[in-house]
Amino acid sequence: MDAFLQWIEGSLSLNTFLQWRLIATAGVILTLVLARWLIMTVVSRRTADAAVLYRWRKVVGYTTLLIGLFAMGRIWLVGGQSLATYLGLLSAGLAVALKDPISNIFGWMFIIGRRPFEVGDRIEINGTAGDVVDIRIFQFSVLEIGNWVQADQSTGRVLHIPNQKVFTDSVANFHQGIAYIWHEIPVVLTFESDWRKGKAVLEEIVEESSGVMADTARESLRKAARRYMISYDKLTPIVYMDVVDHGVRLTARYLCDPRRRRAIAQVIWEALLDRLDEEPDLDLAYPTQRIYYQPQEGGQTADGGRPSEAGQGTAGRGQ
Repeated sequence: MDAFLQWIEGSLSLNTFLQWRLIATAGVILTLVLARWLIMTVVSRRTADAAVLYRWRKVVGYTTLLIGLFAMGRIWLVGGQSLATYLGLLSAGLAVALKDPISNIFGWMFIIGRRPFEVGDRIEINGTAGDVVDIRIFQFSVLEIGNWVQADQSTGRVLHIPNQKVFTDSVANFHQGIAYIWHEIPVVLTFESDWRKGKAVLEEIVEESSGVMADTARESLRKAARRYMISYDKLTPIVYMDVVDHGVRLTARYLCDPRRRRAIAQVIWEALLDRLDEEPDLDLAYPTQRIYYQPQEGGQTADGGRPSEAGQGTAGRGQ
């Protein structure tokens, strides 16, 4: 070994101290490569699951890298000042390399401390809505609702969202505040219908079917006012009226449980359709279209001649 070191010193002009550093570095690299190969060989013989092998490969790779960086620092940086410098550089490098995991940890601390949502809450973040089913140090999980499924019904998928999203995206919580949400159902009656009677009928049905008592909503609002600047003058159902191109539109607005929005809307529509069958002066309106073929039905063009091609238009209302 001494002869080999003397040959290296003579050929490459490297002193003994530097030679030992190079040999130690090569030994660390070789040891880590062999250790990684040995571990993965054992794991691959015990399981053929691609997902398990992937996780082991990632963990072993990161572990050997950290061990290698620490060992290189001990080899090349000696002395307290050099070691402190190395540890500082290593910490800075890890902060850059592990930016997302560190952000997720701070996001988890924010969720636990500030409580923008809790397990069981229904939330929406960055266009994704669902019920929170788990909160962990790096991510939280929601049971997805909506997407290709109508209304607020569950899709059955569990989505895992990084905790750092609470810093970059808006979070909508369906259960904070007054614990209810406002929902609206538009109903369009024909111009010939008795819209005043229709408004009274719709108010009665919504009052009976919404399932939220005004006293309960006021109590929830009173508790929420301790934390948020929320103020509502009217918490009971109300029906607004306006006119659209094909009829008189009545819009029922009411409070409901976020998880029962679709069910309550169905109850209201069933009751309304039953009442419409009993009221001959109330009819639903819908957009219609009429094709007018002038050569068959008569008529003249602007210049007084007979038209030769078909024309079409849209009717303002229909029954």
